[in-house]
Amino acid sequence: MAPQSHFKLNTGAVIPAVGLGTWKSEKGEVRKAVAYALKDGYRHIDAALIYGNENEVGQGIKDSGVPRSEIFVTSKLWNTHQHNVADGLQKSLDALGLDYLDLYLIHWPVRLVANETSDLLPTNPDGSRSVDRSWDQGETWRQMEEVYKSGKVRAIGVANWSIPYLEELRKTWKVVPAVNQVELHPLLPQHELREYCDKLGILLEAYSPLGSTGAPIMSDPTIQDIAAKNGVSAATVLISYHVNKGVVVLPKSVTEKRISSNKEIVSLSPEDLAVLDALAANGNAKRLNTPLWGFDLGFADWYGPVKK
Repeated sequence: MAPQSHFKLNTGAVIPAVGLGTWKSEKGEVRKAVAYALKDGYRHIDAALIYGNENEVGQGIKDSGVPRSEIFVTSKLWNTHQHNVADGLQKSLDALGLDYLDLYLIHWPVRLVANETSDLLPTNPDGSRSVDRSWDQGETWRQMEEVYKSGKVRAIGVANWSIPYLEELRKTWKVVPAVNQVELHPLLPQHELREYCDKLGILLEAYSPLGSTGAPIMSDPTIQDIAAKNGVSAATVLISYHVNKGVVVLPKSVTEKRISSNKEIVSLSPEDLAVLDALAANGNAKRLNTPLWGFDLGFADWYGPVKK
């Protein structure tokens, strides 16, 4: 049985199982990458204000010639706009040249307070991030629900949220998040988080499926063995792993050949999936994206693997 090409959100909308990630895509490259991906068959683009390239993403969408109605576009509310979601959303819409988003996510459960050092990544005099630990994420979500009602976004969700943070938000939410986008790969499978989100109808999305810059996970011997057994590349195994598990996957590339190969999904056997699921066991988990917010966001493994 072939892996699914789309998944259903709790809003009833469908989302393509593979999207083009645009994090760390350099200016001057991402416009061409987005246009090529859409011409090559992608119908899902994942963007964010903090990536600093939404203008080019929007230009790439236009260059592709693919009708807007056929493309699923995601962006993310940046931390310094948590007190004014409508303003943060408008900045992304203006940059992308769009009048609505298919999905809008709270990028991190962290409010930053802009100051003279920066509008996006402000710091305190001691060099630490200008974080407002007293801010209620429930207020940010209330405003997300308002922009959802406005029709400017077709679905709302979160990114980088742990079970404790979701449990707290659950006390006041009126709209259940459609998505939780997190770092996911066989060395950080987050099984408990996936089970929790499944129960609540929250779809997981996987960023950094290859392990981020330099794709360090692809050299893992076990992954190499599974790739050889299936006659595909290690990247195809890592990307297919998520779709086989019912998770949206967001590989990033600006290289045409890799953009094309990244959308090729293969079926993996239950045995292969079980081996991949077990790679992070016994303290072998490896989290690669841990910004210096000054706290662990409710993730037990934020500062290192947890041995059971």
